[in-house]
Amino acid sequence: MDISDTETSMLQRQDTVDDCADYRGRPVHRANSGGWKSALFIIGVEMAERLAFCGTGSNLITYLTGPLGQSTATAAQNANKWSGTSQLLPLLGAFVADSFLGLLAQGGQRPCVQAVGADQFDEKHPEECKLKSPFFNWWYFGMCTSSIFTHFIISSVQENLYWGLGFGIPCISMAIAPIVFLLGTKSYRYTMKGNGMNPFLRIGKVFVAAIRNFRAAAPSAMALEQEAGTIYSDQFKFLNKALAVPPDGSEAYAKAPSISEVEEAKALLRLVPIWTTITVYGILGWTDLLRQAVLTVPIYDRVFVPIARDLTEKAAGITMLQRFGIGLFFSVIEMVTAALVEMKRLKTAQEYGLVDKPGVIIPMDVWWLFPQYVLFGVSESFAVVCLQEHFYDQYIWCCRVGGFMSSFLISSIQKATEGNGRDCWFANDLNKGHLD
Repeated sequence: MDISDTETSMLQRQDTVDDCADYRGRPVHRANSGGWKSALFIIGVEMAERLAFCGTGSNLITYLTGPLGQSTATAAQNANKWSGTSQLLPLLGAFVADSFLGLLAQGGQRPCVQAVGADQFDEKHPEECKLKSPFFNWWYFGMCTSSIFTHFIISSVQENLYWGLGFGIPCISMAIAPIVFLLGTKSYRYTMKGNGMNPFLRIGKVFVAAIRNFRAAAPSAMALEQEAGTIYSDQFKFLNKALAVPPDGSEAYAKAPSISEVEEAKALLRLVPIWTTITVYGILGWTDLLRQAVLTVPIYDRVFVPIARDLTEKAAGITMLQRFGIGLFFSVIEMVTAALVEMKRLKTAQEYGLVDKPGVIIPMDVWWLFPQYVLFGVSESFAVVCLQEHFYDQYIWCCRVGGFMSSFLISSIQKATEGNGRDCWFANDLNKGHLD
């Protein structure tokens, strides 16, 4: 091999992406794979899936209270249950997809699509690393755009033309999603997976071992540091008992968790406070009414981030937790604003004697709703996009747990406020209810 052949070989190796392969399992080259050329297909898949999901869910309460004749409270509970069930399935779908299959509709596609999209950007490459965070912004922008189309077009078809056609269009859209995904097959980067134990089992093994050894003495910090070669975390020390040596020197020690697996379990526990907070956010602010984030996401990505980056000298402008905290703050303001507007609407209905006329339009300008929708869009731009980047799939799980909790709250409030001649706070006639 001459010098030119050696240089060519070195350049080819430098051009390949570590720990990735193409659709045939060969080394993947940076120039003709990944990046936005692949990410656009992923965003297209998400847009098709959102059209299908929102096309079914956005008008579901109207369908339940109309053709099916359910009460407002019952319809709200059933809609929350439907939404929670369909979006909790990714927990199962992620396990099946990671371990066995890949895409399998909402339960399998939902936890995979963001991860596959993010995998198209190499974190070890300076330029591609900068593009990874904007990917989540524009991924969400595409999702919101598709949702808006759904609310304006498909909802109108469902209410004014034919419910069968209105639900048929989302079905066709879901069928198109895998076709869009397959069109990008040759350009995708496929992350090479190891043959290790499934993460559910790997982390579960740590907790089982810690419980089994609860009476044993955990290894000393010095011993752990010497064995690991690095500083281990000092939190959740009870999990260190998983590393204890059995007194009888049994073979169980050979199957005991490693220090890295124990640290992985600790990392999971450190996420619990954030997951809990997301669940509350899911109760209050997770809705598919109007996606004001279509406007706020581009402003965030193109205006806020550059300014914040200059001030903080951080690539993303602010940290993920700061972004989520700002989103939570705006969600609180949004809910307070929504309550005040509803109080104003009820007062107006009383002033004009329209409480017993639910079909009559309340003489209030629709712009009263504008502030809460703007606040909702800003909140989602900060909180939800940040959570998607941070957790990929877990944020959906937590928000949909919030959906189930929301259904539980509706049921509880309904039972507590109805009876004895009183109207439920979720009365069919909203003028007699107390959504505020």
